[in-house]
Amino acid sequence: MAAAERNCTLLLHYDKSTPPNEEEIREELEAKETEKKCEGMKTLISLQLNGEMMPKLLMTVIRFVVPENDHKLKKLLLLYWEVVDKTGPDGKLLPEMILVCNNLRNDLSHPNEYIRGCTLRFLCKLKEPEILEPLIPTIKSNLEHRHSFVRRNAVLAVFSIFKSFDFLMPDGPELVEKVLLNESDASCKRNAFLMLFHTAQDRAVAFLTDNLDQVAGYGDILQLVILELIRKVVRSNPYEKSKYIRCILTLFNSQSNAVVYECASALVALSSSATAIRAAANSYTQLLASQSDNNIKLIVLERLQELKRQHPKVLQEMIMDIMRVLNSPNLDIRKKTLDIMTDLLVPKNIVEVMQVLKKEIAKTQGEEGDKNSEYRAMLIKAIHSAAIQFPDSAASVVPVLMDFMGDPNQSSAVEVSLFVREMLEAYPQLRGSIMKKLLNIFGAIHSSRVARVALWLLGEYCTEAEEVASAFTTLKASLGELPFLPDSAGEGGASVAPQPRAEGRPVVLPDGSYASQMAVDEGSAGEPGSPRLRGLLLGGDFFLATVLATTLAKLAMRSRAHLPAVAANMIAADVVLLLTGLLQLGKAGQSAQSIDSDSQERITAYLQLLSNPGPDVQQLLLVHCRQAFSAMLTEQRAAEAADKPAADATPEVARQADDLISVRQLRGRAVEAAALDLDDDDDIGLGAATGAFPAELDFSARLKRVTQLTGLSDPVYAEAYVLVHSYDIMLDVLVINQTAAPMHNLCLELATVGDLKLCERPQSYTLAPGENKHIKANIKVSSTETGIVFGSIVYDAQGGASPPPAAAASPHGLVAPPERHCVVLHDIHIDIMDYIAPASCTDLAFRAMWAEFEWENKVAVNTDITDVKAFLKHVISSTNMRGLTPEAALDGDSAFLAANLYAKSIFGEDALVNVSVERRADGKLCGYIRIRSKTQGIALSLGDKITLKQKGPAP
Repeated sequence: MAAAERNCTLLLHYDKSTPPNEEEIREELEAKETEKKCEGMKTLISLQLNGEMMPKLLMTVIRFVVPENDHKLKKLLLLYWEVVDKTGPDGKLLPEMILVCNNLRNDLSHPNEYIRGCTLRFLCKLKEPEILEPLIPTIKSNLEHRHSFVRRNAVLAVFSIFKSFDFLMPDGPELVEKVLLNESDASCKRNAFLMLFHTAQDRAVAFLTDNLDQVAGYGDILQLVILELIRKVVRSNPYEKSKYIRCILTLFNSQSNAVVYECASALVALSSSATAIRAAANSYTQLLASQSDNNIKLIVLERLQELKRQHPKVLQEMIMDIMRVLNSPNLDIRKKTLDIMTDLLVPKNIVEVMQVLKKEIAKTQGEEGDKNSEYRAMLIKAIHSAAIQFPDSAASVVPVLMDFMGDPNQSSAVEVSLFVREMLEAYPQLRGSIMKKLLNIFGAIHSSRVARVALWLLGEYCTEAEEVASAFTTLKASLGELPFLPDSAGEGGASVAPQPRAEGRPVVLPDGSYASQMAVDEGSAGEPGSPRLRGLLLGGDFFLATVLATTLAKLAMRSRAHLPAVAANMIAADVVLLLTGLLQLGKAGQSAQSIDSDSQERITAYLQLLSNPGPDVQQLLLVHCRQAFSAMLTEQRAAEAADKPAADATPEVARQADDLISVRQLRGRAVEAAALDLDDDDDIGLGAATGAFPAELDFSARLKRVTQLTGLSDPVYAEAYVLVHSYDIMLDVLVINQTAAPMHNLCLELATVGDLKLCERPQSYTLAPGENKHIKANIKVSSTETGIVFGSIVYDAQGGASPPPAAAASPHGLVAPPERHCVVLHDIHIDIMDYIAPASCTDLAFRAMWAEFEWENKVAVNTDITDVKAFLKHVISSTNMRGLTPEAALDGDSAFLAANLYAKSIFGEDALVNVSVERRADGKLCGYIRIRSKTQGIALSLGDKITLKQKGPAP
């Protein structure tokens, strides 16, 4: 077997320059200077690790390097013994190894403790029993050496030898137990206990039982091994739980943070009592407060998340301690903390939590920066979620949040405006105070989108006479005096409204269409100090103008219920004048851009409605709009409830009286781990790491994943079962020898295209005639991209390419030399659908990602499907994505459809899809499917998948 394919315990960097030849290395090894010998040994070791076999130099090393006493050279010599071939081609030990064994025996008896210890550590890596056997007496004598460094490594050597070749040292556990009882060095004691833990657990348990009261005084490294033993013992014998849990509770006073963390983890795994869980949670919160490393905080927060799912009531008492972590500047820590906090809210702690959130959001008010803005958005989202759960607390926090509607950061302001909109609809008792606050801050709103939401709220929820009058006053003050353009502009004078600046890329609207986003600098209304709403209108934002027209029309309609007809008509006339001014602004050509036809049509329609008001018009504007919004909120909440994973749901009762009793010794593998009283996350993690997937595929599903690699008439038949699991692809290749001759050195050689990486080097096998063999290969995946696995099967066989058994005979008595044969395999295409999963996000997040992502793949619609809705459903099912467009928006019979789809890969990559399709007069569908992502691979792979699958079944 080649050197590169052997088991390797040493890795060194090697410069790929021209290496010295064998003679040059020999000269360095034979030199009298120690430095030259060291350089020669370093070069020789590096070449050995890179597959350069130099067997002639072995004797040179024995003659000229072994007699030296330099410590550095001794260490290099041990590294050389570690990497050099110790057996010949026949598998027998080389004769030179007798001299090596004698040298090792001398080093084990060397008067210097360092050389003894390093030699003992080297013996832990030695896997040749012929070399180890003569050294056993010397190794045993080192167990009683006066220096702890030697004893520590001697115990490790005994552990390694007993684990690999127990027949060489059958009394190993007994010797190590004596060392453990008499040892005073903490590290040596830990190594001895570790060996007993793995090789003679009954001896380790006996030692622990006799010294249970002294565990608190041991070193932290030994305490960690003791905790591991306790978990293992209690799993096998639950009746001893109480005795060991007392020991764990005493270890909580340890000065080592690692011991405290392991104590908490062990206590959670072994006990479900409230006292134990409270002690573990207290330890976690203390670690959060004392540790400055962000990685440690993230690990502890993950533990608290797991604890929250099983014992939420205990953590609800400690929510304030957990929220202290918000002082950390790391956004990941803050986000995880807020997620835990949101799930632990109860009426008892909501007031204190809201006070902390208000203080945190007040801290961000005077600071700027991307991280600060993102943190503010997270706080707003957390307050939003908390206020929905507990509306009584919203009254104190909504006024504080509404100050951020005038925030220059649009994302924070939009989040607040949407939160206020939902509060107004869901909790009528808060409408009076919220509307009063909104009227006060309306003039400070910067963003066009926030202004649109605020205008809609004024038109929808200002219902009382006083509120309607205040809304009219606020809007007229924000619009300024008519006309919107100075007279000189209308007469062709020099005063021209300033041109806006384009900001960002075209954005996608909820209906799938594109729109340009314009921004107006402050003070662009012509004169200094002009209202911001007027500035936005002068900047050419006629979508905002249509929302303003809707709000003014609603207010005019509501005024008829509070005022006499004459006064109501005067208000309607005033509104008509304002709407006419907006139309004139769009037609004058002096604003940033002319009014679009949709906006002009909408404003004109409101002019007609105000001229001829009727009951149907009032019903449409004042009732149906509110009903549509209420239905939309109900649908959103239902979708959020459906998306919430069942694992995060808090059960009211953990165990029912008639639940089954789980007996560990009698349970099968199919029983859920959560049903056990003694859960052990190590077992679960080990099962996942070794390929024990939670849901095994049935036989029919497995057959769909089988790919034939060779033909039935080939000498070797091969087929592969492909299973994709998270970041791993497992190939189980069945290889069958279809000839009448044996195949030697059969090797499956694979290569990949794309972001795929093979984890192991191929091994050689021998197949008898008709024999089959399962060869497994693991491949690591690093990105969401369609990958290809290709390769060949090579083998040695007598004569030419062996046909099937009937024709495989060769002339009697003639032995043909073995020949190398190669069978090329069919390519295996890894499907992108194994990497992505449906996900959901808000419209705001979708549009932000759509504007940010650079890679776009545009696929033309070419399908046999004639119904637009059926085509959308086919695309969703074929791409494993989720439709973000609500079902209510797709109702009705229409020849046009636009929808947004979203999915997320296992690597955290986002995939955005916009489907715009139309049915032509001839019944065929046309349009485009646009795919956007942050990386090129997922956009191209998803586009290829859609192109392949979009044809669909025939109508």
